[in-house]
Amino acid sequence: MSLRLKEHFIKKVMLIAIVMSMILFSGCAGDKSKDIEQRYNNSLGMEFVLIPEGEFYMGSDSTPVVAFDNPAHEIKILQPFYMARYEVTQKQWTMLMGKDPSFFEGDDLPVEQVSWNDAQEFIRKLNELEDTDKYRLPTEAEWEYACKAGTTSVFSFTEEATDLDEYGWSDTYGWCAINSNRTTHSVGEKEPNQWALYDMHGNVWEWTQDNWHDTYENAPTDGSAWKEDSIILVGRGGSWMDGPNICQSSFRGQLDADSSINVLGFRLVREV
Repeated sequence: MSLRLKEHFIKKVMLIAIVMSMILFSGCAGDKSKDIEQRYNNSLGMEFVLIPEGEFYMGSDSTPVVAFDNPAHEIKILQPFYMARYEVTQKQWTMLMGKDPSFFEGDDLPVEQVSWNDAQEFIRKLNELEDTDKYRLPTEAEWEYACKAGTTSVFSFTEEATDLDEYGWSDTYGWCAINSNRTTHSVGEKEPNQWALYDMHGNVWEWTQDNWHDTYENAPTDGSAWKEDSIILVGRGGSWMDGPNICQSSFRGQLDADSSINVLGFRLVREV
């Protein structure tokens, strides 16, 4: 092969290599979660799963009970994040806070009777323990996005309330058999959703970062928290004493920041 042909061949190979690297880079650029660890365990034994960035429709345009989740609107979750697989348990709470406030007692039961302010103090101490600032409550948009896990049905598993028995603990008030027996249950006993998150429907209500608004008019569309000077916050997921409609993926509850009742707990997000 002549010197000129060799130079031409080398240049051609280099050009192909550059093009291929650009293609690979562009593919990865649209999926920030590709090279991030899919699971994370912290010092309290909490298990987190990586929730990828993406788009979804938040809320509903037809809710049988109330219209607080109207209108349905597109949300773009711009950054991946870790979400706890389970609600914070009494064991985890006690390890960090010392005293268990819960009405129903058990290490693996979700901690309850914790206010929004109590949850914030837990988060402050956990961040301090691990020398980070990455732990927080999920935004309302992040919570619903993680709950739906790519689905568009009323629940993360189906449209049918009768299937709730497989995925959550609720009190259905005559709709179908009551499965909660009017108490909380150990986390992770039911089936998870498609993103390996447990108890997103029922067991205990879960605090979010967001202040309450009666509708989604003018809500953020980037997955961030909707904040204002108010002590009324949003809870998600329903509880052991709620029926199927309350435990739907898009249903919202309004709660005073100082509320501490035995249907109310939380789960954490950890920023990547």
